[in-house]
Amino acid sequence: MRVLVTGHLGYIGTLLTRMLVDEGYEVCGIDSDLFRRCTFCEGIVDVPTICADIRDIGADAVRGFDAVVHLAALANDALGDLDPEMTLDVNYRATVRLAELCKGVGVERFIFSSSCSNYGAAGEEVLTEESPFRPVTAYGQSKVLAEEALSEMAADGFSPTILRNATCYGVSPRLRFDLVLNNLVAWGVTTGKILLKSDGSPWRPVAHVEDVCRAFIAVLEAPTELVHNEAFNVGRTSENYRIGELARIVAETMPQCGVEFADGASPDKRCYRVNCDKIARRLKDFRPQWDARRGAEQLCATFKSKGLALEEFEGTKYKRVSHLRKLMEDGIVGSDLRYRAQ
Repeated sequence: MRVLVTGHLGYIGTLLTRMLVDEGYEVCGIDSDLFRRCTFCEGIVDVPTICADIRDIGADAVRGFDAVVHLAALANDALGDLDPEMTLDVNYRATVRLAELCKGVGVERFIFSSSCSNYGAAGEEVLTEESPFRPVTAYGQSKVLAEEALSEMAADGFSPTILRNATCYGVSPRLRFDLVLNNLVAWGVTTGKILLKSDGSPWRPVAHVEDVCRAFIAVLEAPTELVHNEAFNVGRTSENYRIGELARIVAETMPQCGVEFADGASPDKRCYRVNCDKIARRLKDFRPQWDARRGAEQLCATFKSKGLALEEFEGTKYKRVSHLRKLMEDGIVGSDLRYRAQ
């Protein structure tokens, strides 16, 4: 099967590309590679690549593929707030345009990387794929709009599948430190303090980035009728935690570290718990292998082996918003996040 992965050089994409190649897929990628200066560790696989902004590609870029896995996005809540209108342009309008190109040239499978953040301010309720959306950020709103548009495009010969990923954690060549478990472990390793920036009460479903990749592969390998125009919460139902619980797990992994609250730590409007039984029931090939405790241990060991320093993970290299702002300040990209001619 020939698979095109958009955003294949990002946090999820670098791992997914490697896993697809290992599984015998013929893989190509599209990525503007905004984070080319942000590589944390080895493991990026060399595949045929179109270096382009997803907003600018034409039909030839997607022609001849059996499936497109669409990861490319401005990919978190804080990054979405950098420019809400551009977030809609990249995450919603460009997604719809990409899907239209795929449908027009006969790409049958279209797997969209969405997010459980679509559920937003949901409180204590345990949410299924049928639960209402309550997005509280531009990022969440853009994903909701994209999901709705893709569902309306479903037809014979064009089969979209929506994967609503839990909050990821875990080591990747293009590591992100703006994800809660990654961030908590990094604070512990570099300062001896596990720093909470909220009051610790919000719920989050979490999933290791490798397990999220396994979900995409399970969809690719599933018969079309099982996944056609379906949405799946990606993770395990047992892996819902309050942020404070995640901090305690990290503290048990690093008993020399104490849990502290940052100045001004306050409640977070984003609070959601999700039920992931549907993906386990429908996709028998999806077998998650990680839990938060094992993930914290992996992160801790990796950060220590790399000699991670506070100024690294709190600086511009591994924080998506800070890095993009630095690229704009240095004139490398414009305010639209397209590379300027050098």
